[in-house]
Amino acid sequence: MKDFKDKVVVITGGATGIGFAFAKAFGAGGAKIVIGALHENRLQEAIDKLAELGIEAKYTICDVTQPEQVEALADFSWNAFGHVDVIVNNAGTMLPPMPVIDTPLESVQSIFNVNFYGVWHGSSIFGKRLTEQGTPAAIYNIGSENSLFHGVPMGAAYVATKHAVLALTESLREEVPDFIEVGLVCPGFVRSELGPPEAMTMAMDTDRFVSIAMEQIKAGEFYIVSHAYNIERINARHDEIVKAYATYAPRYEGDDEFDVRSLMGRMQEAVDNA
Repeated sequence: MKDFKDKVVVITGGATGIGFAFAKAFGAGGAKIVIGALHENRLQEAIDKLAELGIEAKYTICDVTQPEQVEALADFSWNAFGHVDVIVNNAGTMLPPMPVIDTPLESVQSIFNVNFYGVWHGSSIFGKRLTEQGTPAAIYNIGSENSLFHGVPMGAAYVATKHAVLALTESLREEVPDFIEVGLVCPGFVRSELGPPEAMTMAMDTDRFVSIAMEQIKAGEFYIVSHAYNIERINARHDEIVKAYATYAPRYEGDDEFDVRSLMGRMQEAVDNA
């Protein structure tokens, strides 16, 4: 989707950080913005700042862990503007650093409720409505560099949520109609309110990150990336996997005999020819 003029863009967690930066960027392109987040005072502050920039925006309180509230966000958005063109599933959270064996299960469940199920709710609820609407649209899910490798020591729960968002978003891309674009946004270390303030002084400026991301969104890319050094981490993981396969599961003629996609394709072909 190259042109956002008069498009309606809904952003969860859009009152601060990356979400608010996306609100400014889409709004600068002529979009109308709806932001949903937990705290009304922060939402009002965001709307006021957007208004100062000449951006038309509305807000509603939304807890993405509650599907009925995500449904209400969709209702609010369609009622406010008559249509929706883009959903950015951005709301997220982090946990304090801790090893796997010491992380309370309730903490793991809590972060999954926001970072994964929140994205699932937004993808499913808005995806259904965008499909029914039948016009060009887009779903952008905020993953992380941690969707592609493990970048946070003692952060397994957070990293696991972002790996899960990758799987969800790749599946979604295959399943929605062609008129709905899907993208996975993979921020690296970007300034936000999620981490300690002293650490955030070393992070990439939020607006700089979003300007890099918007170029890729307009180009229709699926993997929306930013931090150049990430490729070193990705290559290290890829090389280790390639070495394992070359050593213990090397290619051979007919080796698609147990490949699930190949098998499913052959089974479907048999059904079609029956």
